[in-house]
Amino acid sequence: MFFGIFMIVVYLGMAYLLIINFFNWGDSPVWLAVRYVFAAILAAYGFYRCYRQVKGIDYYRLDNFKDTAESPYGRYNNKESES
Repeated sequence: MFFGIFMIVVYLGMAYLLIINFFNWGDSPVWLAVRYVFAAILAAYGFYRCYRQVKGIDYYRLDNFKDTAESPYGRYNNKESES
């Protein structure tokens, strides 16, 4: 949980730093476009991760399944495997 929140802060913080030209990349139109494109991508991904964090989608809780169930990642068995 902490790592997910930390990464959201990193994505949104980097987007902010790119928008305000913290790294002094120059004022040419090419670098301006590159900065804004990467800032938009990082901000969009940061908000996407924030939504998933708030909704609890990032956590894969297996306790809601029965002893043997299909998960999105294949079959698993909570009990000892029988030989």
